[in-house]
Amino acid sequence: VKAVLKKREYGPKYTQNNFITGVRAINEFCLKSSDLDQLRKIKRRSPHDDTETFTVYLRSDVEAKSLEVWGSPEALARERKRRKEAEIKYRENLFRNQRLLREYREFFGNTKPRSSAAAMFFKGPGKVVMVAICINGLNFFFKLLAWVYTGSASMFSEAIHSLADTCNQALLALGISQSARTPDPSHPYGFTNMRYIASLISGVGIFMMGAGLSWYHGIIGLLHPHPIESLLWAYCILAGSLVSEGATLLVAINEIRRSARAKGLTFYQYVVQSRDPSTNVVLLEDAAAVLSVAIAATCMGLTSLTGNPYYDSVGSLGVGTLLGTVSAFLIYTNTEALLGRSIQPEQLQRLTELLESDPVVRAIHDVKATDMGMSKVRFKAEVDFDGRVVTRSYLEKQDVEQLLQEIQQVKTLEELEAFMLKHGENIIDTLGAEVDRLEKDLKQRNPDVRHVDLEIL
Repeated sequence: VKAVLKKREYGPKYTQNNFITGVRAINEFCLKSSDLDQLRKIKRRSPHDDTETFTVYLRSDVEAKSLEVWGSPEALARERKRRKEAEIKYRENLFRNQRLLREYREFFGNTKPRSSAAAMFFKGPGKVVMVAICINGLNFFFKLLAWVYTGSASMFSEAIHSLADTCNQALLALGISQSARTPDPSHPYGFTNMRYIASLISGVGIFMMGAGLSWYHGIIGLLHPHPIESLLWAYCILAGSLVSEGATLLVAINEIRRSARAKGLTFYQYVVQSRDPSTNVVLLEDAAAVLSVAIAATCMGLTSLTGNPYYDSVGSLGVGTLLGTVSAFLIYTNTEALLGRSIQPEQLQRLTELLESDPVVRAIHDVKATDMGMSKVRFKAEVDFDGRVVTRSYLEKQDVEQLLQEIQQVKTLEELEAFMLKHGENIIDTLGAEVDRLEKDLKQRNPDVRHVDLEIL
């Protein structure tokens, strides 16, 4: 007769073996820390790198304790509702107090050290953006005066170009400051993509404000030409603009070269992959500005030599076309980044080889490595683990002689079940430790990998 254990019926929802932390027990079941002292405490393997074990409680024990404290499920639900309302009120008061504190600091002066968000604008991409805002703002003011004095369509396009650059770079500064916000429960992966969103809106702004108005003014100039006054002041302002825009362009180029060298990429790869969207926008806008100054100066020079105002209108159309091209490139690269593109095949191959070369891994499937922006990668793979290697890893840490004695003492089915349950759970913990080790190795191999999801087949 074949002896078998009785099959257990767990039902569609079984939570008797669920563990929850003390924080969840207090928050979700409205208990006090003193209530938890009376419950069974269980040490489990921690999911965090800096903690080896942590204390959890059986969910069934916590539920029973909450009913003992509150008397009924209805009373517990009322207490949860009351605490939720109190939490909402607390957040409203906190927001109000923060606003009052900010107003107080603005009135009396803030003596605290400069925040990290403000420090971002004194180095790296933030510094490039702030320099560009200052220079393009001055260029817009002087170009606007030159257009009012000369009535040149090309000079109008240049003024609109500088205004668009100033507004777009102010938007980039906002994106940089927002990207420095720390993750919260609503946005667990942080706000780094705000730079890409700001750059995308900037690209659309260049097209609508810069290219659109330049084309419109150029077409109006072709349809209704009018003589242009002396262009001497316009040439002087264009020369000054060329120098200032060139200086900003050099700042952006140096920053991209430094960042590309740190990532092991070429200058072209860094720009095309949009690794730093804020610096890319400044680079492309200033490069377009230098070229547009050359186009405007050439067309205005032809107008001065020939007396034909059509050349000046053609210059406005040329500047608009250049801005439209830059805008299309920015929209394309930032859209690709926001859609979640894969990392480079070489990097993905190195990560795949690291997993496949580990003895505990039989095979990996459905590998995805998504670039989340700003040098943050999320890696996901389905892993077929070798159960024999995992079990051997567990046995190597055990006293084999004592284990053999436990096996020899097994005489009944109940003792066999207890033996298998004990060591089966320990083997599962060993498997979890192996997953943690692989995730740590992946992050060490590629520091850009911030989030690793290994699914066990």
